[in-house]
Amino acid sequence: MDLKTIRYEVDDHVATIILDRPRRLNAWTGRMHTEYRWALQEADGDGTVRVVVVTGAGRGFCAGADAGALEGHVAKGGYDPGTPPDLARPGYGVSPELDHDFAFHFGLSTPVIAAINGPAAGVGLVLACFADLRFAAAGAKLTTAHGRLNLPAEYGLSWLLPRLIGLGRANDLLLSSRIVLAEEALELGLVNRVLPADGLLDATYAYARELATTISPRSLAQTKRQIALDLHRDLGTSVEEAGGLLREMMREPDFAEGVAALNEKRPPRFSG
Repeated sequence: MDLKTIRYEVDDHVATIILDRPRRLNAWTGRMHTEYRWALQEADGDGTVRVVVVTGAGRGFCAGADAGALEGHVAKGGYDPGTPPDLARPGYGVSPELDHDFAFHFGLSTPVIAAINGPAAGVGLVLACFADLRFAAAGAKLTTAHGRLNLPAEYGLSWLLPRLIGLGRANDLLLSSRIVLAEEALELGLVNRVLPADGLLDATYAYARELATTISPRSLAQTKRQIALDLHRDLGTSVEEAGGLLREMMREPDFAEGVAALNEKRPPRFSG
């Protein structure tokens, strides 16, 4: 694909997706949506990629929907997603509940870390919330934003935020569309870490490569999938599936390698 709004790079088992419209604070467009899904599908299908990092170019993560696109919706009298019919389908096929915009993140087999380097508003916050982990630069501004535009909570954020930070805190952010800084977001449990802006990517990549080198790729994929599916099912089903996976995965070479590395006090060499 001819990429115009994102950059896609792979290095040392980590894929990076960079939202690349820095003059517009990486505001979201239909083309960006199309390219982002393509890049995620590429990463998830690449056997060498074990973690994906998503970040923004310049001083923003993603400032939400592009203002020009919003004006276009007004002119057309309604919503036009601006995406082609043959969108990539990363993460699709795991469960019908996940076969939807942004929810597909939970169907991926590869963990996604959002490195929130600047403002994340509206769909930008949605994107960050559907990542598995969120590391934010100190002082970064986050907001749901939709209330100030006469819009509903976007892309399932009304389902996801209560599960991330609890109903009361989610109600506050969803109903008020107020801006929270990264430091408050950490207190709310919305982000996992707050880091100096100039050290955000280094810390994110260090964490990503720790996952890529010390955790079995199969374990990463299965654990991520268990978490996603367990949001929809009962405890007994979760326990039973875990037992079946335990018996299955203990027969695999990477289990033997993990045990050997533990006993020999060395880093594991997982094959994936």
